[in-house]
Amino acid sequence: MSDEKQQEPEEEATSSAASQALARARAAAAAKGLRRSAAGRPVPNKRRFRPGPGFGDVGSGSGPSRRDPQMLGPIVDKILTERGWTAPVSLGGVVGRWREIVGDQLADHCVVETFDEAVLVVRADSTAWATQLRLLQPQLERRLAEEVGEDVVEKIVIRGPGGPSWTRGPRSVRGRGPRDTYG
Repeated sequence: MSDEKQQEPEEEATSSAASQALARARAAAAAKGLRRSAAGRPVPNKRRFRPGPGFGDVGSGSGPSRRDPQMLGPIVDKILTERGWTAPVSLGGVVGRWREIVGDQLADHCVVETFDEAVLVVRADSTAWATQLRLLQPQLERRLAEEVGEDVVEKIVIRGPGGPSWTRGPRSVRGRGPRDTYG
């Protein structure tokens, strides 16, 4: 029995030391602004996810929600419109999709030379193809309007094959140059 009586004061001393340590920890936590909460209960004023309008029930239900994966196309279109990049992207679409827009036969004999300020300059590989393109210009304008949008291409300039340039450098003499014909 003497052993039992000796263990009780030790246990009381240990439990009082533990309770004192717990009290000190609680006081330190209270000084930092932390609060005690019951297990499983949310702490008041703690930020939690709360679905807002447009989230569906919880954001993970069977209905569509804002957090669902989205298609990339509409997002890119929105960014292009917001930043005013639609015209430069349309310009790139004309040059990049030239073969698809005009067809294989025309694309084999003509290329887009420049496309600046809504003016498309097309270079044909012979004068016959340049003439053919000039005859097809209304259909070409209509096709470009369908593919890349109205007012993207305002004017089409069709050029024949270019001969070598005899003007070299910033100081050149005007005149006929060598007496030869090209094309």
